[in-house]
Amino acid sequence: MKKTGAAQQRRDGEGRPAATGVPAQANADGRTRHEVARLLLEEGPITAAVVAEKLGISPTAVRRHLDTLLDCGEAEALDAPRRGPRGRGRPARAFRLTDSGRARFGHAYDDLAVSAVRFLAEHAGPEAVRAFAERRVAALVEPHRDAVTSSAAPASRAEALATALTREGYAASTRQVRTGEQLCQHHCPVAHVAAEFPQLCEAETEAFAKLLGTHVQRLATIARGDTACTTHVPAENPRGMEAPSPDGGNPV
Repeated sequence: MKKTGAAQQRRDGEGRPAATGVPAQANADGRTRHEVARLLLEEGPITAAVVAEKLGISPTAVRRHLDTLLDCGEAEALDAPRRGPRGRGRPARAFRLTDSGRARFGHAYDDLAVSAVRFLAEHAGPEAVRAFAERRVAALVEPHRDAVTSSAAPASRAEALATALTREGYAASTRQVRTGEQLCQHHCPVAHVAAEFPQLCEAETEAFAKLLGTHVQRLATIARGDTACTTHVPAENPRGMEAPSPDGGNPV
């Protein structure tokens, strides 16, 4: 007797019901590949096994999507860090997105943006570029001031800032280190502009320091070719630097 209903459904290589039409299957593949790419963006370099575990799909399916991303230049592979003695066989590979891969998440820049800032620099000078950068980052962080400054602790403020930046498209997160917190922005919508005009990164770092109420140090930037923009937030406020109040007035 033939099986009917759910028992008769074909299943795809990811352990989920297979689509009955080619367009539907293509859409499903596209959505899954986007999920794989997002993990590479937010947590890369990352191994295929970890991607499979986090998405709940088969390692075979993950490798298929990774191969596609590699073939189209949206991802790159490197040897994963070893933990413990090296075993037999090839070392595990970790994957991360390239600049081309990051573009699928919607860069906020294009040739027109770069040309516009060049024009500003040529006709109004570097101070005008600096003023533009400061105004831009103020528009980015000011709507989130109350949420970030609701706590006096730098670590809590860094976490709130990461949440705010993620809402603005920066895929940000924090991680604790021995001397404080590291604020990591895994995506930069203006990386190509900032590569030519570092004033954007400088203004952003200064705005973070004022909002967090502590001196911060920029350790890496996507604009310089790093995998993420990383900012160190010390555990304690430096002597003499007070945290700003939520209304932007007197320090708390």
